[in-house]
Amino acid sequence: MADDKKHSNWKNEKRNPELRVPPRTWIIWIAILGLTVLLWNLRGRVDTKFETLTYPEFVSLVDKDQVEEAVISYNPQSEALREITGKYRRPENSEVIAFKIKTRLLPELEEKLLTSGKFQTVEPNTLLQGILFSLLPFVLLALLVWFFLIRQIRMAGKGALSFGKSRARMLNREKNRTTFKDVAGIEEAKDEVSELVEFLKDPKKFQKLGGRIPKGILMVGAPGTGKTLLAKAIAGEADASFFSISGSDFVEMFVGVGASRVRDMFEQARKNTPCLIFIDEIDAVGRSRGHGLGGGNDEREQTLNALLVEMDGFDTQEGIIIIAATNRPDVLDPALLRPGRFDRQITVNLPDVRGREAILKVHARNVKLDPSADLAVIARGTPGYSGAELANLLNEAALLAARMGKRAIGLPELEEARDKVRWGRERRSLAMTDEEKRNTAWHEAGHALVNVMLKHTHPLHKVTIIPRGQSLGSTMSLPRDDVLNRRRREMLDMIAVAMAGRIAEELVAGDISTGAAGDIQQATQLAKSMVCHWGMSDRLGMVQYGDNNEYVFLGREMIRSKDYSESTAQEIDGEVKRIIDEAYHVAKDIIDNHRDKLTVIANSLLEYESLDGAQVEEIIRTGVFRPPAPPVESVPLPKPAPGSTAEAALPPKLEPGLGAAAPATA
Repeated sequence: MADDKKHSNWKNEKRNPELRVPPRTWIIWIAILGLTVLLWNLRGRVDTKFETLTYPEFVSLVDKDQVEEAVISYNPQSEALREITGKYRRPENSEVIAFKIKTRLLPELEEKLLTSGKFQTVEPNTLLQGILFSLLPFVLLALLVWFFLIRQIRMAGKGALSFGKSRARMLNREKNRTTFKDVAGIEEAKDEVSELVEFLKDPKKFQKLGGRIPKGILMVGAPGTGKTLLAKAIAGEADASFFSISGSDFVEMFVGVGASRVRDMFEQARKNTPCLIFIDEIDAVGRSRGHGLGGGNDEREQTLNALLVEMDGFDTQEGIIIIAATNRPDVLDPALLRPGRFDRQITVNLPDVRGREAILKVHARNVKLDPSADLAVIARGTPGYSGAELANLLNEAALLAARMGKRAIGLPELEEARDKVRWGRERRSLAMTDEEKRNTAWHEAGHALVNVMLKHTHPLHKVTIIPRGQSLGSTMSLPRDDVLNRRRREMLDMIAVAMAGRIAEELVAGDISTGAAGDIQQATQLAKSMVCHWGMSDRLGMVQYGDNNEYVFLGREMIRSKDYSESTAQEIDGEVKRIIDEAYHVAKDIIDNHRDKLTVIANSLLEYESLDGAQVEEIIRTGVFRPPAPPVESVPLPKPAPGSTAEAALPPKLEPGLGAAAPATA
């Protein structure tokens, strides 16, 4: 069984387009071998320096018996012409010198040379040399033509034909080690997709009752909630083949390439059934047809048509399960979402408090966490965070602890990383004038005062005048529990808190600035949503005016006209302004009635730069700010000898934080 599995994996890897077969190199090896033979034949002629002798000199050397060894080569062009190469020794210094001579030998002399035993004869293969020298120019010319012309044409043809090949990558356990243990916070979605893995492992369990596994599963959720991670976990758990591709890989600049890639991808999948196909960001290819700007013969529509036919068409085969992920389900074509193609839609929501704690524990495996750092505290203080933001939180905390030279990540680093991920990093190096710092302190003090005084706001977390992100100051509030629904009174109080910064700034400085631009934008959007989408206006009633789409689908927006009249639009504008004006007066009354507490909060911010929510609540309750006592560095005393009177006079030991040092006496 193991050998069969290895053999099948080898076949799958061979089919995988990512694993490319190296080009054939037999021509290169032939060229290398030919050059080697040629260089070997020319080695003696190139490396050895010969002394050319005349005929009398050669005869003299033979008569004096000074020739050590020699070779007589017959010239194929002349029967009498001989080429003699060899070595002779000079009698005066016994030096061995190589010589050569080309001459016509007399029969008597040639017989004498051969009988001496020092001369050998070599008869060349004239037929082989003739063929070689006659065909060699043509062979070289053919190689040049093949390399510079035919090879380029063939490679260009392969490149053109490869456009229609699928770019899906097949994953196996060696490449992907993600399993369901690495996925947390989305237990319902994990349970639903685990049915696919269970079906692939034991299909008879479902088939004996007549059940049919869904052909397609569409995972919908906000960015960073873990849709792609869940698909990787399915690939790691399933023993079946798993193909992964992005929606943008189908569409190319050439017409018809997308549809060809869809057909090729399903053809590969049929050869490896049962298998899973994961299409990430399917909205790139699955947008609604007929709403685009490219006309009816759009390349994206052809790709979508091919995908629809392959998923559930006339010639559909079983054994292929498709998983897709998107955060824009509103733009997908209805034919793609019907049962039979995507039978099941799984919503991957933002994690709750238990899910956030589980996600933090998963990512905390790769970092060194201090035992005193409680992840449950961070989970309660991060409502609305996605899984990607929580992973980034731990990474930022690790970088911060390393930059500060700590050996482990503590709770202060986690809290600072939480604020950095949500609101940006502190910019302490920003040069602010005293006037700008004072205006910022009054602005943030107004937000903090109204936030604490109103009943339906989220608890104040921190207020600071240290620039963070793009803002010069920040007033941060965190909900006690996960926000699943919003109330009308809560949103009215939120608008009042947004107006409080401009009111406090105008009340003290007598002028206004552009610092409230973000507050005005937030209040306007919230009030307009209350009127147009949530039916929270008594005058306009429970009617939706316009579509509640966060993103604009250009094709739909261009063909859709405004679905309410101009008089209704004027009433909407009047209601939005009325809500904001009422919240403005609520915030102004609070600031006028608690001017002294506003002053204390602003002066404390100017002195300490940051206040937490408990300190602001204490100022509003008592009217006085009590700064935290600085940490007292204890001076170690010399340890008395055991049993001495000095040891008996020492006070009993106190646990850390349960007592204070006694005042020193003179």
